Amino acid sequence: MIKVFVTGLGCVSASGMNVEEHLDAFRHEKAPLLSEERSRTGENYALARIPLSNDELKQRLSLSPSECITRTALLGMLAAREAYDDAGLTGRKNHKIAFISATSAGGMELTEQFYPAFQDNPQNGRLRLVKGHDAGDSTEQIAHLLHLTGFRTTISTACSSGANALMLAARLIRAGWYDTVIAGGSDALCRFTIEGFHSLHILDASPCKPFDAHRNGLNLGEGAAYLVLQSENALSHTPYAELAGWGNANDAFHQTASSDEGIGATLAMAEALRTAHVQPVEIDYIHTHGTATLNNDLTESRAIKELFANHIPAFSSTKPFTGHTLGAAGAIGALFSVLTIREKILLPNLHFKVPMEETGWIPVRNVQHHEVKRVLSNAFGFGGNDSSLLFCKCELS
Repeated sequence: MIKVFVTGLGCVSASGMNVEEHLDAFRHEKAPLLSEERSRTGENYALARIPLSNDELKQRLSLSPSECITRTALLGMLAAREAYDDAGLTGRKNHKIAFISATSAGGMELTEQFYPAFQDNPQNGRLRLVKGHDAGDSTEQIAHLLHLTGFRTTISTACSSGANALMLAARLIRAGWYDTVIAGGSDALCRFTIEGFHSLHILDASPCKPFDAHRNGLNLGEGAAYLVLQSENALSHTPYAELAGWGNANDAFHQTASSDEGIGATLAMAEALRTAHVQPVEIDYIHTHGTATLNNDLTESRAIKELFANHIPAFSSTKPFTGHTLGAAGAIGALFSVLTIREKILLPNLHFKVPMEETGWIPVRNVQHHEVKRVLSNAFGFGGNDSSLLFCKCELS
């Protein structure tokens, strides 16, 4: 069986513009400064925005300010370029590198700039603002920056998108179709997303508190993460971890909520364990989806209890560092999971104070130095599209 290894990492979020800045935030348990904003109906909420304008992002990428590129694509470019460089792919035949990118909002943020002028006068709308609206545009823009001319595709399954991109990448390698695949996700904030989540009454005006009894909703965020996956034949340096197992389930319980029993989450984690040939007691740490909504944290906990019984591993949510980054969340969570193995640390669950009455569990509250051999990374999306990835410490043949 062909093994799948992680050899490159790249990440941007409200906590940092590269992997090292995120590690610094973890080590110092430093949450980002949230943007306090107000909905159209007058309610307050807090967002984890990246504090750089689109022009500033273009400057970092050596792109002209006049180029019309969506924020989703710009964030993805920065993260994918870091992963590409980290894996040492410069000089490789790029037509033999597959690229899989995930997103939820795509280029909606520029589309929203188009419509006010267009509605006022159809002659005034700048059509170039909507050319990047579809999800696939950001994939093509990122591929163009890296000169990737091989297989490219886009995945959009709500908040599990990034994890599903990595899952497809691993399957391409295991099937022997590609030796190298860059996969991950990118999402930028837009009014459509913010007002949509606001309508569900799950946005918190304060920093989110995953798995806390007094949690009151999530903080939306924006960001991107990409991982370079390779077979052993393609390795140019010692890999950071092995992507050994994965699972996806679609329980279709509700459009926007998980089933009370966490059926989809249980099935996804169980499948990841099965494909990796790992027993629940062998898991050292779970990087949870942990959005800090009443529904997710309870149902995810019930799923963990169902699968792990009385052997609950260390667990935490890093959403207080990044916000909920939608289509990028699964990829960011996967990258953080790899870091726990590479850096031998457990990541802190900020803002936690009081255990949930239903479980009494206490997540990892402070950064801990601990050898980590096996990690589950969860990403659960609307419609019950739930995914889990299992990363292991490397064992080369």
